[in-house]
Amino acid sequence: MIKKHLLALIALVVTLAYPSCAFASASESDGGESKINPKEIIFEHLGDAYGWEVPFNHHKRIPLPVILIGKDGFHCFMSSKVEHGKTYTDGGAMFKIAGKDSEYKGKIVEILPDGTEYRPWDISITKNVCALFIAVILVIWSVVAVARWHKTMNYKAPRKMVGALEALIDFIYNGVIKPTLGAKAMKFAPYLLTVFFLILYLNLLGLIVVFPGGANVTGNIAVTLVLSIFTFLITNLMGNKHYWKEILWPDVPLWLKFPLPIMPVIELFGIFTKPAALTVRLFANMLGGHMIVIVLTLLIFIFAAMGPVVTGATTVVSMAFSIFMLIIDVLVSFIQAYVFTMLSTLFISFGQEEHHEHEHEKTVTQ
Repeated sequence: MIKKHLLALIALVVTLAYPSCAFASASESDGGESKINPKEIIFEHLGDAYGWEVPFNHHKRIPLPVILIGKDGFHCFMSSKVEHGKTYTDGGAMFKIAGKDSEYKGKIVEILPDGTEYRPWDISITKNVCALFIAVILVIWSVVAVARWHKTMNYKAPRKMVGALEALIDFIYNGVIKPTLGAKAMKFAPYLLTVFFLILYLNLLGLIVVFPGGANVTGNIAVTLVLSIFTFLITNLMGNKHYWKEILWPDVPLWLKFPLPIMPVIELFGIFTKPAALTVRLFANMLGGHMIVIVLTLLIFIFAAMGPVVTGATTVVSMAFSIFMLIIDVLVSFIQAYVFTMLSTLFISFGQEEHHEHEHEKTVTQ
């Protein structure tokens, strides 16, 4: 029974993909090799944009608000005004999306009277920003749903989605936060649980092709950097005296601290390597997963010029591996959210560790 369903799925995939492959092959045979640029397609899907792509038609986009602070003040309009190379005039100021040859490629620029391009302050609601808002709404909904259930149902066990959310909360709190932070778990749990659910929702939304998914937010190093900075600030601003003593005057032989502060320099350097590791780990894993799926899909169109037999075989193999990678990415989405939360908990615990020297002395005396 499973084999029949699998064969039917493969047949359906080949049937749906064949017209696209045939079209790609035809366009290339007519001298249109330049129409398919794998590098440009990959970075277009992985990058940010001023509009949200419509499924199966990338020439049309759902417009998003463009908010700029230009030479003559504040400007606000929809991104559809500047799509497909159009120039938009707002109160005497002219705006357009910079072309491929511009140093501001893909960004909205203001055209000055002398014809030069000026990059205004851009606080637009781009695709990544909109996806971030959607993930925040989902996080708030998750918390409110669980809280509302227990407010109305007391200690009755929740079911369905609310039950799954509570199981995740219990897994992270009792499995990661409480064993690591102990009595101070409740103090930092709100931040750590928020980070976990935010990263998880952003990762899962990025795997969905259609709106509200498709934005590669956690594959953007600026986003992962900001999340890591929050952990960095909480760890160091709320660190106790023992934490800073171990950094500035660690418990090592004196010659490693004075006159050359070898160990203090290493410890200070470690303060910044921890958030750097958080940033790169999440960014690289999510970016790599998205890139592999896109490359596997593009193989269909790259091999389309080699005839229907090769195209059909490539389609089956590419789609099979793409589906497999998407399933793996679902697991990776959870793992990366878990790892980021676990490491953040561990780093915060370093700043909350108490000095137990007096307890050690008491044990030795006894």
